Amino acid sequence: MKPSLFTRYAGLLLAAVLAATLLSGCGYNQFQAKDEAVKAAWAEVVNQYQRRADLIPNLVNTVKGYATHEKDTLEAVTRARAAATSFQITPEVLNNPEAFQKFQQVQGELSNALSRLMAVSENYPQLKADASFRDLQSQLEGTENRITVARQRYIAAVQDYNITVRSFPTNLTAMMFGYQAKPSFTVENEKAISTAPTVNFGK
Repeated sequence: MKPSLFTRYAGLLLAAVLAATLLSGCGYNQFQAKDEAVKAAWAEVVNQYQRRADLIPNLVNTVKGYATHEKDTLEAVTRARAAATSFQITPEVLNNPEAFQKFQQVQGELSNALSRLMAVSENYPQLKADASFRDLQSQLEGTENRITVARQRYIAAVQDYNITVRSFPTNLTAMMFGYQAKPSFTVENEKAISTAPTVNFGK
């Protein structure tokens, strides 16, 4: 005797509900939420790095007006900015440790170049007194602080996600659906990048 159409639909519905319950119980929904949290945290990191990059052309032009003999330093900042802005990591590429390391490297090089530029600026009293420069200095300092906060939030989101990837029984769901641990900022890089360039000219 063939099952009725109602019986077949009821069976499919029951199977779908059971599958949803199992997926929810084994952490599938957790992965969705935590993956989105990592992506949102990463978007804020990128947003703050872009904010810093947008300040640099005006900063370089202002310094150039006073520090005409600092061509090498100015060019180093310009090159580092170009490298940093041309290398972007989308949330989909965050599972690639090599790409993530490269992103850290170019941002670190830009931080170092900015630090050198700020150190050079100490030699030009008129530059330090320039209102435009002081405004840019304030914006840069604020942006560096925002970068630090955004990076810390990203590190926390990745840590939470990675714990779920590696913990039982959610690690079984991770293996089943291909969820992998995401890279985070390294300790060495954290020291290099999270320290804002010295921009205090009141000394």
